[in-house]
Amino acid sequence: MDQEKPFSSTPGPRLLQQNKDTVFFRDGVRRIDFILSYLDDKDGEKKQERRREFEANLRKAGLELETEDKSDSDDLKTYFLKIHAPWEVLATYADVLKIKVPFKESDIPHGQDVPLEWLSRPFRLPEKVMRPQPDYFTSPFDKDKIDFFLIKNRDTFFPPSTRNRIVYYILSRCPYYKEDRKETDKKGIKRLLNNGTYTSAFPLHDCRYWERNTNEQCESERYHLYKNWARFLSFYKEQPLNLIRKYYGEKIGIYFAWLGFYTEMLFFAAVMGVICFTYGVLSYDDNLTSKEICDPSIGGSIVMCPLCDKKCSYWKLNSTCLSSWQSHLFDNEGTVFFAMFMGIWVTLFLEFWKRRQAQLEYEWDLVDFEEEQQQLQIRPEFETRCTDQRLNRITQEMEPYLPLPKKCGLFCLSGVTVLFWMLLIVACITGVIVYRLAVYAAFASIMKDSPTKKIHLVGSLITPQLATSVTASFINFVIIMILNFFYERVAIWITDMEIPKTHLEYENKLTMKMFLFQFVNYYSSCFYVAFFKGKFVGYPGNYTYMFGKYSRLRNEECDPGGCLIELTTQLVIVMTGKQVCGNIQEALLPNWWCSRKARKDQYSRWEQDHDLQNFSQLGLFYEYLEMVIQFGFITLFVASFPLAPLLALCNNILEVRVDAWKFTTQFRRPVAAKAHNIGAWQEILNVVAILSVVTNTHFTIHIHYMIPPTMSGYINNSLSVYDISQIPLLSTPICCLRYRDYRYPPGHQRQYSHTMQFWHILAAKLAFIIIMEHVVFVVKFFVAWLIPDVPSEVKARIKRERYLIQEYLHNYEVEKLKIQLSQSFIIEAKPEVCTTTDKHDVLSECL
Repeated sequence: MDQEKPFSSTPGPRLLQQNKDTVFFRDGVRRIDFILSYLDDKDGEKKQERRREFEANLRKAGLELETEDKSDSDDLKTYFLKIHAPWEVLATYADVLKIKVPFKESDIPHGQDVPLEWLSRPFRLPEKVMRPQPDYFTSPFDKDKIDFFLIKNRDTFFPPSTRNRIVYYILSRCPYYKEDRKETDKKGIKRLLNNGTYTSAFPLHDCRYWERNTNEQCESERYHLYKNWARFLSFYKEQPLNLIRKYYGEKIGIYFAWLGFYTEMLFFAAVMGVICFTYGVLSYDDNLTSKEICDPSIGGSIVMCPLCDKKCSYWKLNSTCLSSWQSHLFDNEGTVFFAMFMGIWVTLFLEFWKRRQAQLEYEWDLVDFEEEQQQLQIRPEFETRCTDQRLNRITQEMEPYLPLPKKCGLFCLSGVTVLFWMLLIVACITGVIVYRLAVYAAFASIMKDSPTKKIHLVGSLITPQLATSVTASFINFVIIMILNFFYERVAIWITDMEIPKTHLEYENKLTMKMFLFQFVNYYSSCFYVAFFKGKFVGYPGNYTYMFGKYSRLRNEECDPGGCLIELTTQLVIVMTGKQVCGNIQEALLPNWWCSRKARKDQYSRWEQDHDLQNFSQLGLFYEYLEMVIQFGFITLFVASFPLAPLLALCNNILEVRVDAWKFTTQFRRPVAAKAHNIGAWQEILNVVAILSVVTNTHFTIHIHYMIPPTMSGYINNSLSVYDISQIPLLSTPICCLRYRDYRYPPGHQRQYSHTMQFWHILAAKLAFIIIMEHVVFVVKFFVAWLIPDVPSEVKARIKRERYLIQEYLHNYEVEKLKIQLSQSFIIEAKPEVCTTTDKHDVLSECL
């Protein structure tokens, strides 16, 4: 294989006198924009042939290559191919990709002084970290107007993030077939990575994260990011978003901007949740319902029907005294107001994020960035697998396309696959419900038979109901994680099978598939406990069974203290378990130790980065998915657990720094990518926000504090009577048992049918749902209408910048035309050199 001469001309020990912790070629001038690595396999003749053709085509594309021999690598078997993009290549593709570059330094001030600014100083970072470069007016690069732009140094005009983006664009489209036979499927670095021709492809970090680069031409931005952002001790500091964007690109920058803004807004929801919980604690002794349950003369004299058939015994109502007090901590008068507050909070969060996003779009030159521009970034897989061609009506060029019948067939197959997995989740939830019924009966078998005793405790404070709920929640969490593991691979497979045209379309398709599955997977058990458990029980003598009477699996009743505690238990276990597992998984990356394992004169920059974790194209997708699932937990079921926003806040403070630490120290430098918003996640958040109003409204009607606290006798009024003598062959000193419902007593002409009070309460609940939903929705949409998506200051700046761009372009063209005309008059004196046609062409080109 033809290779450039490696640095070490003869195999042997490493040259210790040479500092290899550099981002430049051996000449110390040309910057390394990308690295490809490969192993020299003994029987890899086909791989050698592919590499030979691929590298030859890269050189034809204008890229410059340099190879490091395996004898100079740490493992003595890995080759590294260094790639440099010269100015001509960068300028050509910057023109193709319409990359915005500066043409004039901005004269618009950053903003006015904020009152009491000194209060925020402890949370602020140095100005040079927050604004690593001056603000400029920018315009799409035009190769024919190079002198229009502020080009002080061609080597540093395009930042490293732009350079690696351009090089990756070339790599992803460069063929590796011979000229005499065009095989369209043999194209792109992705296929070469998949078939093992190359083992990795990545841009370089600019330095080690714990020390500056000794070369003054390197900005050492990674060092500044680690020092000011990635360390946990900086958790109270603001994020250097401009530096993140400059180093990693806009797509990663917009993620951390969203995560930071979401965490800031969680602070207000957490404060209100703590206030609601505190109110429950302070009103602990004023809870009339719990007092009646715990009163020996009231709750102690009420004997309740068994909670399951055969194995369960009678129990006294005051045996649920502890769970009743616990329920009041979350189920109190403040919960309704907190649920309404969260309905408004979620609207404020989404609307203020739109404003923040608009501000970032302006500051990061993304105002004119349209999704249509990503059509220039068609996925190489689409170009390879779509053999049909058609004429593009806009460009008048032939382009690959996917025929409609094939597209519909793939869409139907994808839909059926997703539906199958959702039904599988429902089947698993049904299995967990069956487990609840069977295991509760087993726990209940250790209850004492005497009806005068309390419910027997499995542990010191664990009732059979609580034991069943906790174990079922853990089993459900394990099932969730297992299904996630398999479905992630299925979702990627069927999305690849659909052959999306662009990277944006690919991400949106995968996002919808994954979120639909995750929504059902994570929330279905909570929906069951909140809205279905205890609603289809029947009454003594006519209970409802899950699979018919002969299954002996009687439908579940709520915990004696109500379903709220069980829902809280389910929510805490699933939500906290997911966050803890995610953080542990992220913190225990296998390469945390390798970053400092060798001296910089022995361990080259490309080898250091090669040993780090690869950041996949879907890396941000999983980060967004984790946060959106959490967002659902703190909005859909917040009425059952007001402390959920506080847990989310604590997790996110850690999440921001863990993600920053991963990106800075554990991951290879990602290829920079553009994005002006959070994509399909914005619409998903809007849907979850609307659904949260419905769920919290419906859930709050089931809590007992809607009865006025001054009304005594509520417990006795909410329990119906059953005559136990109607059960044949059963002798017991107890004549009557109580159960939760509003039914006529035995002996009434309509015995065991619903009373009028039941229908009155049902009508009141429906009225409450309608009124509360409409009030919250009206306030929600009014707030959304009241807050403009784009701040007026940003609108003014955008108009100002567009005006200046037009003015400067006009002046530039006029000056250029003057120069051309003056040159043409000089040339007219020499007619043999220039013709009228030549002058006309020059003028046409200028105009």
